[in-house]
Amino acid sequence: MTSVGEALREAARRLEAVTDTARLDAEVLMAQALGVSRSDLLLRQMDAPSPDAFQALVARRLRHEPVAQILGRKEFYGREFRVTADVLTPRADSEGTVAAALERCPPNARILDCGTGSGALLLTLLAELPGAVGIGIDRSPAALAVAADNADRLGLSDRAELRLADWDDPCWREGLGLYDRVIANPPYVETTIELPASVRDYEPAGALYAGPEGLDAYRILIPKLAALLAPAGVAVLEIGAGQALPVGRIAASAGFVSELRHDLGARPRALILRLGLV
Repeated sequence: MTSVGEALREAARRLEAVTDTARLDAEVLMAQALGVSRSDLLLRQMDAPSPDAFQALVARRLRHEPVAQILGRKEFYGREFRVTADVLTPRADSEGTVAAALERCPPNARILDCGTGSGALLLTLLAELPGAVGIGIDRSPAALAVAADNADRLGLSDRAELRLADWDDPCWREGLGLYDRVIANPPYVETTIELPASVRDYEPAGALYAGPEGLDAYRILIPKLAALLAPAGVAVLEIGAGQALPVGRIAASAGFVSELRHDLGARPRALILRLGLV
């Protein structure tokens, strides 16, 4: 019989070939296989027999499949979101985008999320603002299904409307109205960049890549934002490394003044866009 502790040590050794968090990944996968929390695993289960399901989970991680997709869930801003290969996995970096959107946000705000994916940004804002309502748009029906499931799980379906829409369509704004916050985590990866296999092979390319400079989505979306903003409304856009200046220039050419916000790692992460001197 192989104990949980022994299986963890062996799995961590094997996982070092694909991840910098080998021991953590092994523990999370073992907790999943046992159906217990990670803390319970570490405190009470180390001498128990290792479950057969554990090796199958490790094999998936050895193929670079992200832990979040193996588990089917990811924590973001203190809440759990369902994730699949149809959506980007919510990342802690994006919590800085949420924080920027919450700055001086009216408690009864109307919020539009462009490219909602799992719904993590929109639903987090609605959860933090109990009087707010919002719409999340996405061009992927599969992504909208994930977002709808997350809205149900979080008890936010009555305040979150989800619509199939693509900002490449000239008519996508029709009937949307005006918003106090427009948020977006658009594709911003350069097509020339080689992403890790765990991202490249398991997350939707259409939500990652945006031309040779990573700026194509901003060039399309930003000029359309002014017509979506209520008086004193702002747009909050997530950006990639080194994109603050070029995205800021795109915004300025569309009549916006931009303010930069950093994430918890002190990296440039979000631009807050205001029209003129509002």
